[in-house]
Amino acid sequence: MTEGASSAPSVVVLDYGSGNVHSAAKALEAVGAKVSLTADREAAQTADGLVVPGVGAFEAVVDQLKAVRGDQIIDRRLAGGLPVLGICVGMQVLFERGVEHGRDTEGLGEWPGIVDRLDARILPHMGWNTVDAPVDSVLFDGVRDERFYFVHSYAAQEWGVPASDVFAPAKLTWADHGGRFLAAVENGPLSATQFHPEKSGKAGMRVLRNWVMSLPSRAA
Repeated sequence: MTEGASSAPSVVVLDYGSGNVHSAAKALEAVGAKVSLTADREAAQTADGLVVPGVGAFEAVVDQLKAVRGDQIIDRRLAGGLPVLGICVGMQVLFERGVEHGRDTEGLGEWPGIVDRLDARILPHMGWNTVDAPVDSVLFDGVRDERFYFVHSYAAQEWGVPASDVFAPAKLTWADHGGRFLAAVENGPLSATQFHPEKSGKAGMRVLRNWVMSLPSRAA
């Protein structure tokens, strides 16, 4: 155990059968988190942070999450103000609906809106792209002008959460491929990235580190 590991923020990477969980876990460990790769409900609900990665089809990821009650875990954490980070399809399924190959699938409904096909000549959108992040972004602190690695054909292309006098507005980061789409969202305890930070070099590692360092410690 490295010095200071006992005080490192605890992060669970939800292991529900989707791909890239091991690379996400290794990246989070590299930026200072104490990481567990598990679908255990108690561990996922008591960790300082929960990461929900995802690759593949929207419908399959929703089904896999529900099979381990991941939807309930996410909902309960957010109800208690506990941080959650979605990555790639793990971001997409946070929206109300996903439309892929003519199939309209109900998402987890944490945010209103639809994930659908990008209106681009070349798909998938694969490779490095810049983002337009707000100046007060926590995730993109120090890397607002960097490039990040995307692999996707679908995305949320509108933000449907109305303005509120009670809650702070979400911090929205956009990118462009055949039109504007949401590259990241920071909305209270719920954050997500459409790109893969664990595959985005030093800039992506900084995004993960920024999130890990923002976690409120729940250690005794």
